[in-house]
Amino acid sequence: METQSIAKNLVYQRKLKGYTQEELSGRTEVTVRTIQRIEKGDVSPHLQTVRLLATALDIEVKDLLPLENPKEENIQKKWLLLLHSVPFLGFIIPLANILLPLFLWIHKREDNKLYDIHGAKVINFQISMSLLYILSFIALVTIEKWGFFLFIAVIPFSVLVMLYNIMKVVKTHKCYYPLAFPFIKASSGRPSSRPNTLLLILMSSILFTSCIGTEEQNIQRLDGTVITKDSLDYTIESLVKLARVQGLAIAIFNNKQPVYQNIVGYKDFQKQSIWTDSTNVYGASLSKAVFSVLVMKLVEDKVIDLDTPLESYLPKKIYEYKPLTRWHDNYSDLKTDSLYHKITARMCLAHTSGFANWRFFESDQKLKVNGIPGTKYGYSGEGFVYLQVVLEKIIGKGLEELAQEIIFEPLQMKNSSYEWQTRFEKDFAYGHLKNGNTYDKDIDNEPRGGSTLETTAGDYIKFLTAVLNQEILSKASYDEIFKPQIRIHSLKQFGPDAKVTTDKYDEVDLSYGLGWGYLKTPYGKGVFKEGHGDGFQHYSILFPEKNIGVLLISNSDNAESIFKKLLEITIGDEYTPWEWENYIPYTKN
Repeated sequence: METQSIAKNLVYQRKLKGYTQEELSGRTEVTVRTIQRIEKGDVSPHLQTVRLLATALDIEVKDLLPLENPKEENIQKKWLLLLHSVPFLGFIIPLANILLPLFLWIHKREDNKLYDIHGAKVINFQISMSLLYILSFIALVTIEKWGFFLFIAVIPFSVLVMLYNIMKVVKTHKCYYPLAFPFIKASSGRPSSRPNTLLLILMSSILFTSCIGTEEQNIQRLDGTVITKDSLDYTIESLVKLARVQGLAIAIFNNKQPVYQNIVGYKDFQKQSIWTDSTNVYGASLSKAVFSVLVMKLVEDKVIDLDTPLESYLPKKIYEYKPLTRWHDNYSDLKTDSLYHKITARMCLAHTSGFANWRFFESDQKLKVNGIPGTKYGYSGEGFVYLQVVLEKIIGKGLEELAQEIIFEPLQMKNSSYEWQTRFEKDFAYGHLKNGNTYDKDIDNEPRGGSTLETTAGDYIKFLTAVLNQEILSKASYDEIFKPQIRIHSLKQFGPDAKVTTDKYDEVDLSYGLGWGYLKTPYGKGVFKEGHGDGFQHYSILFPEKNIGVLLISNSDNAESIFKKLLEITIGDEYTPWEWENYIPYTKN
């Protein structure tokens, strides 16, 4: 401080107010002797003493401490620079962009009017941008296109404004913060008599939101450990790239709700066409999971019984009906079969009907029952189709109409169907071979409950969410679907090893329920359904007792090579029998 400047200013201000040294001393805690020494220039007073004198004289501190010293001016610039630059720490530490300048403002605003004014503007801007960021995130998930642009614009805008003001304050000691709502106001150098209630409420709200946001950035696994969404994004993108997966959609469920959704890759790799959650995808055998819920709804409505032979519902033999489709309802081959009449709905859904997966897999390509129905597991799309055809004849409605009424419309699955719709042509995914070339899109499928589902990542997430929350059906019906109906002892699900017996999967009690596979784990049952077709590979597994699940949908023949790793890193699923599923990791190929 310049002692003589303070001395002159104090004498001038005291006489201007008409106070004697004794009267000024009486209005403050400063002694007469100290006032005399200051006015003579004998001492350099402590800043707190200057504040007391300024308060007693009803003036601002700066009126006693003019910034005439170049060193003082330099100190002022440093504090202003700190006020304007410290919010950048908010990119590293949550809420630091608000709390740090707020701390500085509270402790320095009485020292200089500039600190007061600049600090208030910085804090107002940072609070406004934090709220705008939250609103832009909401817009991202609710407003198509424009929400995305708003979301990605907030941070660059904030950074540019902050950099501009750092440069401006060095040159002119002025600042300009657009879009800043005045939550707090400069106090003109005087301490505020009471805290700003609005500010306190706002800070509490932002802090609460930030805490929730931090929690939502973590995904809980089966064993209670967590993984951050950022870490998961990076790992998924790396796996997709390493394994040459052309496209992958993934969703993770915590507390019965989807908490993570990500789509990596393309619906058409050759054209680099982006895949979104509304892009239509061939669902393959995910069809069976949906169909099983549909059937159980009909069981609840007393349309059929799970254990009544299906043919008994018909007025004539199934092979006597004239086919209405190209092939799947032609049962003329069963005219000489002596076992098919024993088949029930339960057997069809549990894959114990005795039918091959598809009739064209038989050496003579004729449909037949292999073994006594209900005694042995053998994956069969034909069993699902047989159940479907009987239901259609009982009810007088086709599969597509039933699915829309029972599943798709109640769950708002607006882009799902068991048959190709012309509206899907605007946005659908091609299946890809291992080398990245595309398969021709099959758009002439007739509805089949075991295989022809067309859906989207967004729609199927809705379906799995409904299953986790036991919508559409009663708890008793879901318990029946997820109850093991038949133990599985085959080495593989498909191929020659499907006929090889093993006890390898006894630890998880590998079984099949009604349309869903079953596992026993330390975290309760796991119920799964996969899908596999040319260029499309899918898998989903839910753990109802933990309210956790994951969905993997891909349009690449390479996708199954990363399923084992994805299940482990996403939800900690180490129980899916990946060898039985033939999910051989890409590192072993």
